[in-house]
Amino acid sequence: MTRTKNGTALIAHDVHQQLRDKILSHEIKPGDRLVEDDICELLNAGRTPVREALLRLQGEGLVSRNRGWVVGNSAPLAFRSIFESRMAIEGFATRLACERAPAEAIQELRKILEAMDRAEATSRSEVNRLNQIFHRRVVELSGNPYFVEQHERTQFQYWSLRLPVIFAKDQLAHSATEHQAILEALEKRDGDRAERLTREHIATTMRIVAEVLDER
Repeated sequence: MTRTKNGTALIAHDVHQQLRDKILSHEIKPGDRLVEDDICELLNAGRTPVREALLRLQGEGLVSRNRGWVVGNSAPLAFRSIFESRMAIEGFATRLACERAPAEAIQELRKILEAMDRAEATSRSEVNRLNQIFHRRVVELSGNPYFVEQHERTQFQYWSLRLPVIFAKDQLAHSATEHQAILEALEKRDGDRAERLTREHIATTMRIVAEVLDER
């Protein structure tokens, strides 16, 4: 059965989304090779949409071609560029969220922070997971899908660094205070303050990572 052009595009979009999710979640890890035939079989898709999906992932910087398709891996020296990108994207996204987010969505952010407070006593991995959710949700509330896409790319590149960064208790407490301040700025619809606090929050994390790299 011959697929229409629109049908192929839809399949390519679906393949792209599935591969992208697997890469960003590290189900498919940095350095892993992506074999077109294997993807066709795994996702029940033809060669054309699979190739289109891989080309799109290449354009996003998530995969590269080196005698085949390979999942990208960020070098530690790129960490400043990654954090600078986060400051630009998340800072302005938070400003837009102040203008565009419905009140109930902002209150959902408070629930995430409350869950982080509870998780801190039991699971560092759960704190990390909720932290990612908080930041991603704020970006989503900007209403700009391109910001969401770029944010996911910087998150992938950050975790690909595989830096041995373990935040101390006082650093976690300071981060929690910064989260609360950002949330309060969102609640008050203070875009200037929300953007500034978000940039400062990410800059703090960048300094901690820089200190770890200097000690290596």
